[in-house]
Amino acid sequence: MAEAFNDLVLPTEKVARYAALVEEVAAVLEGEPNLTAKMATVASMLASSFDHFFWTGFYVVDPDKHDELVVGPYQGSLGCMRIAFGRGVCGTAAATGRSQVVDDVHAFPGHIACDARSASEIVVPVFDAEGTLIAVLDIDSEQPAAFDGNDDLWLKTLMAQVFADGRPA
Repeated sequence: MAEAFNDLVLPTEKVARYAALVEEVAAVLEGEPNLTAKMATVASMLASSFDHFFWTGFYVVDPDKHDELVVGPYQGSLGCMRIAFGRGVCGTAAATGRSQVVDDVHAFPGHIACDARSASEIVVPVFDAEGTLIAVLDIDSEQPAAFDGNDDLWLKTLMAQVFADGRPA
C-alpha cells in the first residue's frame, strides 16, 4: 500500500503513478481520433488512479459561445452545466490559458460551488495541436491543498500527449 500523509499520496508515489498513467493512457488511446472518447477515457483513468480525486472531468469550450465552457465527460457527482470564461477556477483557467492550483477553493474569488464537498482544485487548460483552447481539465478534492506542482506538470504533460499530439502549449 502507498505511504500517505493526511490521505494524500507522497510526492514520489504520486510521480510514479503519473508516469505509469501517462504510458497507460497512450496505450489505451493509440489511434483513437474521437475527442469525446479521449476525454471520457482520461477522466475515468485519472479518477481511478488517485483516491483523493472526487470529481475529475472536462469542461469543453462551447462551439457556439466561444467565451463559455459546457460540461463534458466526467467522473463524480453532478457538475456545473456552464461556466463563463473568467468565472470561478475553471473560467479563470480558460480565460488566462494557465493552470490554476487552488489549495482552498473557499478563498478563491468567485469560486463556483458545484459540489459543497470540494476543498481544493486543479484546473489545467487543454489545447489542440494548433494551440487553440478546446477545454479545461478540472479535478476536485475533498481535502485542502491536495494538488501541487507535480500534479500540474504531469497533467499538462498528459493533456499535451492526448490532445496536442505531444506538443506542450
